[in-house]
Amino acid sequence: MRASDPAEEAPGLWLLIGNSRWHWARGSLDQWRCWSVAPGAEAGPGHAPTAWAAVGPVAAQPALDPTTRLGLKQVPLVAAPPWLGVDRALVGWQAWQQSAGPVLVADAGTALSLTRVGGDGRFAGGRILAGAALQWRALAAATAQLPTLPASCGQLPADPWPHDTAEAIRSGVLRGLAAAVELAWREACQLSPGCSLWITGGDGAELAALLGRDAEPDLALRALARLRPAPGR
Repeated sequence: MRASDPAEEAPGLWLLIGNSRWHWARGSLDQWRCWSVAPGAEAGPGHAPTAWAAVGPVAAQPALDPTTRLGLKQVPLVAAPPWLGVDRALVGWQAWQQSAGPVLVADAGTALSLTRVGGDGRFAGGRILAGAALQWRALAAATAQLPTLPASCGQLPADPWPHDTAEAIRSGVLRGLAAAVELAWREACQLSPGCSLWITGGDGAELAALLGRDAEPDLALRALARLRPAPGR
């Protein structure tokens, strides 16, 4: 049974603290604005979030009320193991909410996480591999004469076979990640026919473009808005 959308009538300020960025959204689901900033950056006046979640430990801050933090136990993803990251649970549950069957969610952030959810809303496993920026840093650190690329993906090189070294790294890593997503989706469809693919995360737009699909950059924040903790819980 799909959940209703109380956030459509309840505007607020929502925050997901990721591994390398803070992701914010303001408004309600029918009037929505989202953006990402450096860790610890505030959203502006009245920046205390209505609800927030974090993928790991967070130092105490005045704006972060622990009673409005949403944890894994508050995400109604069936059979979610206790070690599952709350970000994966949020995007998996939200994609399933918006679908009519099983889903595979590719969340392209610091890591590329692939999360399967069955048609009954049950967690069905996944995969994790290094994201684009991590791969770029690893190449620069472990090999001679290869440059360090900026953390942001930037625009996908138009030439699939670049002559420039930096562009060759960018093209190779992004296309490798897209190929991993495509293979995972094909295998997920073999296990769950009709499985739909959802792509989200900071590098999601680049991967979605390679796969001829649209990205859904705010899946986790939409789930957070739907599942906002009750005040003072």
